[in-house]
Amino acid sequence: MKLARIVAAMMAILIIAPGTWAATRGRSPAVEQMQHFLSAVHSLKADFTQVVMDPNLRKVKQSHGTLLIKRPNRFRWDYATPNKEIIVADGKNVWMYDVELQQVTVKPLDGTLAASPAVLLSGSNDVGENFKIKDLGENGGMAWVQLIPKGKDTDFRDVRLGFRNGVVAVMELKDALGNLTRIFFEHVQGNPSLSDDQ
Repeated sequence: MKLARIVAAMMAILIIAPGTWAATRGRSPAVEQMQHFLSAVHSLKADFTQVVMDPNLRKVKQSHGTLLIKRPNRFRWDYATPNKEIIVADGKNVWMYDVELQQVTVKPLDGTLAASPAVLLSGSNDVGENFKIKDLGENGGMAWVQLIPKGKDTDFRDVRLGFRNGVVAVMELKDALGNLTRIFFEHVQGNPSLSDDQ
């Protein structure tokens, strides 16, 4: 699986019609929730459902699994269905293991990947360093924030985060080809005890 696709697989996409969201000036409630989440949550455990759609909004793939995050720069995505796959960041490298093929790919967690959505939840809380932040207001009972990468060497156009009661509930990403990925987080546990071995 290509790194760009893996990064996209880690994000959640919602289709948002232009003009649906009301942006506010200054520090908004949505941005406050994001900043609080990034500064207060040092580890996280959750189940996820991921849906990937093509530019015509046809569902291409749906996956389920579990996610572990431990800051800084450590995460583990276990895809249980339909294909078993494990993606692990150990703070220095990203390890991608395709269980069926018994194949491992290792890439450095360098500056380019550090500005990716994959590291957004597990990296530092200085999101403004790599992304332009825009409040998208409330929709569907969630406070929404849009993050647009400042760098030109990314494989995605933007990331949207939906927060419910201060906890991330949805992540979304639109890649450079117009594909959409939507991930819903459930059974989210903030700050569980996680070992580095996990």
